[in-house]
Amino acid sequence: MERIAFDNELYIRSQSAHIRSRIEQFGGKLYLEFGGKLYDDNHASRVLPGFQPDSKLRMLLQLKDKVEMVVAINAADIEKNKIRGDLGITYDRDVIRLIDIFSGFGLYVGSVVLTRYNETDQTRAFQSRLESMGVKVYHHYDIPGYPSNIAHIVSDDGYGKNDFIETSRELVVVTAPGPGSGKLATCMSQLYHEHKRGVKAGYAKFETFPVWNLPLNHPVNLAYEAATADLSDVNMIDPFHLDAYGMTTVNYNRDVEAFPVLVTMFERILGECPYKSPTDMGVNMVGNCIVDDDAAREASKQEILRRYYASLCDEKQGKCGHAEVMKLELLMKKVGICAEDRRVVAPALNRARETGKPAAAMELPDGRIITGKTSSLLGASAALLLNALKALGNIPDEVHLISPKVIDPIQHLKVDHLGNRNPRLHTDEVLIALSISAVTDSYAELAMEQLTKLRGCQVHSSVILSAVDEKTFKRLGVQLTCQPQFKG
Repeated sequence: MERIAFDNELYIRSQSAHIRSRIEQFGGKLYLEFGGKLYDDNHASRVLPGFQPDSKLRMLLQLKDKVEMVVAINAADIEKNKIRGDLGITYDRDVIRLIDIFSGFGLYVGSVVLTRYNETDQTRAFQSRLESMGVKVYHHYDIPGYPSNIAHIVSDDGYGKNDFIETSRELVVVTAPGPGSGKLATCMSQLYHEHKRGVKAGYAKFETFPVWNLPLNHPVNLAYEAATADLSDVNMIDPFHLDAYGMTTVNYNRDVEAFPVLVTMFERILGECPYKSPTDMGVNMVGNCIVDDDAAREASKQEILRRYYASLCDEKQGKCGHAEVMKLELLMKKVGICAEDRRVVAPALNRARETGKPAAAMELPDGRIITGKTSSLLGASAALLLNALKALGNIPDEVHLISPKVIDPIQHLKVDHLGNRNPRLHTDEVLIALSISAVTDSYAELAMEQLTKLRGCQVHSSVILSAVDEKTFKRLGVQLTCQPQFKG
């Protein structure tokens, strides 16, 4: 069983209280830039077992009457159909998804801002869709010289050209489907417009990682570097905080590099900067809620390993360069782990060598390792899934969960009508077949009841999986890695 490392309820209480005090600090109006994932922070839940993916949203619900949500999306990301990797959907679709989620929880979604706006067929269509939903849409524009030409940026020809986002509540949370969406620029533009209107407003940042009050090379912080290896983010000691307070805290390079620019912007907008360091700007209480440091360290090491295998596969498929792999290897060296320190790797590779075909292995919640091999009927991942469900339900190994009467017509459909040369069933097809069998077979019904127990299980495949199998594992909440090898 995975050990709990994080007190989620303490986090919700302490984080909401800290944000309340920051609102009061600025006289009742705060723009809060929300970094990372607001609703489904799966990275945090993996490196801090006990952290719930919706914790930050639940925290905001403690302040529901004060909160107004503003969602920012870069217009260029709409035009190029940028994909959110963990969900496999485009950024514009994710904006719609987030609006539905926030509204469903009773949070007020005030508007969407299209940043670095450029009018195209795609941006017009997206705006029309939002407006048909009753969502207000604002435009912020590309500012020449951003972020270095402060005099131009903080002027009527810079921020002044942006639409002023009409807000009505004390806490304006600016969130986005992913990085590079323009959250900070949106907050600063709003401060400029609020100040011109004689309204006192402040800014703060909610960035879960790196954790400011953990050591620089703590595995939790290094796991953040692993997660952002493609962005070249680097954790570093905050020199401004050290100079101002004589205290060592951790931040990351982009915030440290941008801080002098932000200070100048604050001085031009407000007359003075309310912060002495990037750490001062944060409202992150995560580090105070870790209750088992050893468990957090171990979970973070495993996250770095998963990121490493993902990077190896991306390099094999031409999706990233070797520099990303090298960075992850360096992080592995820092925390003292190697590629074989993932328990499911050796069993999967051993099974593949024994059979001469692709194989996979899964670690169940109780620590048992289950394997699956390729057969004439099932792919290795599909076989693994059925074997795991049998083990979890204490179903005898000799029991056939899916009747040949169900498998045969699916294979006939695939080969004779859909043009597939491979008759073996994928994981999604196996689950459909299993659900059909469950109508008349008690063992199949029992196996279906075990599906929720797969969430958080570890899987390794001896080959790069198809997009279908990868997506199925993701939906089941399984944490998957693959060898950087294509199927033979």
